Amino acid sequence: MPLQVTDWTPNDELRPVGNATLLVVDIQGGGEAPHPTTLGGMDGQLERRQPAIDLVNAFRAKGRPVVFLQEVHKPSLVDIGRELDGAEGVHCVEGDPTTELYPGLEPLPHEYLIQKRRYSGFFGTELDIVLKAYDTDTIVMIGGLTDVCIHYTAVDAHQMDYHFRTVSDLVGGSSDKAHAAALRAMKYLQRDSLVTAASAHAWLDTLPDAPMPGADAMAAKA
Repeated sequence: MPLQVTDWTPNDELRPVGNATLLVVDIQGGGEAPHPTTLGGMDGQLERRQPAIDLVNAFRAKGRPVVFLQEVHKPSLVDIGRELDGAEGVHCVEGDPTTELYPGLEPLPHEYLIQKRRYSGFFGTELDIVLKAYDTDTIVMIGGLTDVCIHYTAVDAHQMDYHFRTVSDLVGGSSDKAHAAALRAMKYLQRDSLVTAASAHAWLDTLPDAPMPGADAMAAKA
């Protein structure tokens, strides 16, 4: 019998390996009504926005790196590739207010915003370089969609030998069923991969306050 993952309940403790970086994946929508492909079909997506902001600020307060991902395509769609072959229509077009990052979830001047043309945050981007600059061992992911950009980024992270932790109550999928299936698939890859926002805050609470990486250099130039 092939190995089955029958329980994908998140761990009640976040146990990162080595240094952890928070990856904020495609939390878009700007100040307008969020684009359906950035929110998905699950209920409660907008209610997850403030807890996501809270977790970003908690990482910052402890001097832990935060990296932002944004899917974006040219209006010509010359860079959208095969993404229109599936269930999604045209999405994340440059200049559309719904493509902008959600207010409160934008990078600070010393933080990185990585724009991507594909679902995985690693494909054709500098994400691996940035993570290595932060000496990252474990990425902690929030955002969406669970079954698309979160899952494919997790797969590439796994294959590049990063540990990953998906904050299961701060990600949302294209449907409840697809969300659950993606969490199950991620737990198949790494047994400790699913955690909660509460466990992330509890881990951060054990750390001393520290300056954010790069913030001191920015202040010195001011």
